[in-house]
Amino acid sequence: MSVCPPYAPFFGFAGVSSAMILSTVGAAYGTSKAGIGIAGLGTFRPELIMKSLIPVVMSGIIAVYGLVVSVLIAGALNPSQPYSLFSGFLHLAAGLACGCTGLAAGYAIGIVGDSCVRAYVYESRVFVSMVLILIFAEVLGLYGLIVALILNSGVDNSGC
Repeated sequence: MSVCPPYAPFFGFAGVSSAMILSTVGAAYGTSKAGIGIAGLGTFRPELIMKSLIPVVMSGIIAVYGLVVSVLIAGALNPSQPYSLFSGFLHLAAGLACGCTGLAAGYAIGIVGDSCVRAYVYESRVFVSMVLILIFAEVLGLYGLIVALILNSGVDNSGC
């Protein structure tokens, strides 16, 4: 068995798609869930809408993490150069690490954003707690980005 089979780039492209798709689904869920809370807030206290957009912005950053990892992995896929199976599995692991943590972070941001924005209507002191919890949820996605970057740095195609 060759260390550079013709199906090895499949795993690299699976890493590209999993990073992009899963992190974008997480960001979309976070945006929609927090947006529902903001829509509920806007009917009672419209002056608080701009301050309540923080969960939406933070959930959009999760999609950017997936985009960065996808671009880095796709940049390493060159049809004129050999691509090892080890590199394909590393790229798949990097894409899954970023995508799965992006999905989890998006869900966390959406749930926290929705509930805290709804509570913000009645109690303004909840804002600081909301921001802190959102930062911790964002760090989950950042952790996946860092793991994906570390995995991507271990790719070496010299073994073909």
